[in-house]
Formats: sequence, C-alpha cells, structure tokens
Amino acid sequence: MRPVKQPDNVAYARAARMHLSKNDPVMAQIIARVGPVKITPRPERFQALARAIIFQQLAGAAATAIYNRFVALYSNDGFPKPQQVIATPIEKLRSAGLSEKKAIYIRDLAGHIRDGTLNFHRFPQMTDDEIIEDLTRVKGIGRWTAEMFLMFNLGRPDVMPAGDLGVQNAIKKAYRMRERPKRKRLMKLAERWRPYRSAAAWYLWQSMRTVLPTASEQARPRNDARAAKSKNKTQGNG
Repeated sequence: MRPVKQPDNVAYARAARMHLSKNDPVMAQIIARVGPVKITPRPERFQALARAIIFQQLAGAAATAIYNRFVALYSNDGFPKPQQVIATPIEKLRSAGLSEKKAIYIRDLAGHIRDGTLNFHRFPQMTDDEIIEDLTRVKGIGRWTAEMFLMFNLGRPDVMPAGDLGVQNAIKKAYRMRERPKRKRLMKLAERWRPYRSAAAWYLWQSMRTVLPTASEQARPRNDARAAKSKNKTQGNG
C-alpha cells in the first residue's frame, strides 16, 4: 500500500519545495526526509504578540500557567482586548505571575494598538522590513519575535531568522561547518533559498527536530538580546 501523501499547509509550499530542492542539494535531502511544509498561518495578532512577551525567558510549563492566569483575569470573555488590558492596573496583571517589566510591555503593546501606532490592517501593504521596524518599536518585542510573527501569523514566505540558534545549529550540521555561521555568512548562504526562506528555515528546524511555535505557545525568543544571553548560559552557545 502506498503511503498517503500529506497536504501542504501554505499556498507557497509546493513552489518552495521545488525551488529549494532545485537550488540546493543539501536542502533537497532535508526536504526528502521531512516531507511537506507544515507551516499553518494563524489569525491571532494582539494575542500572539502578548503571548510571545509572556513566554520570553520562561520554561513552557511555567509560561503556560502564567498565560492562563493572565487570560483568566478577564473572566470568560476569552483573550482580552487591548482596551481591557490598558484598563487593568499593573498590580492586577502582576497577580497573574507577570513580572513588572512584562506587565508594562503588554500594556505598551496594547497602547500602541489602541493609538493606531501599531495597525495590523496596514500590514498587507507593508514589506517584511517595515513590519519588523513597526513591531520592534514596542517594548519587549525584538527582531526574533517579529520574524516569528511574520512567518507564523502573517504567512510571509521569505523570512530568514538569521539570529535564531536553531537555524544556525541546523546549518552548521547540514553543511558540515566547524562553527555556527555568523549572520553575514548565513545570509549569503540563504540567497539561494529566496524567495522561500521561510520554508528553508522551517526545514532547517525540522532537520534538528526543533520545537516550533504552536497555537498555545508562541515559543522561546532565540534572538532577542536577553533571551540569547540566557540560552548562551544554559546551552553554551555563543
């Protein structure tokens, strides 16, 4: 019996597989082993970014508990609206387990959305770099978080998270490098993957069985400065 062929999850997946396989023999081997792209763009906007802030520098179980307590502050209304968060005193946000900084960051994010300085409706007309610049003006949101948002929430096909340790380690292993590639070398290598660098990054993560963002966990920020420093201490990565 032939194995059932699994469907792709994003519109650009088939074209990405063909392009990556044609232009990079190493990537072709990874694709043959991993199979179809399983990036599923998610509709969350404020929720995804607030979740990312909550999960920064925390283990999954602890972050999930705090996230659930944060949502529970707003009774059974589901995830709160920005206006509700703004109206919530810092002390009440901290009662859910948020640090003072994270409570301030989430309030700052909500304020940007309320004031229109962060307008998700403009994003379809904006480039990836413009969106990254827009998002990183918000306290607590670094480039890595913005890149994950582009890939997993906006479905952008050509994002290359060069500061991601998982991507760096996967490239080092797959391309038999002595050390993890620095940004300049990585971006040069990634030129062959354009315009489907998001799919290339996903395949690199899969080659190392890296845990990716899910609907219940916005993942661990790998390239925001504080997070990278934390991971360096625990994993010995420079």
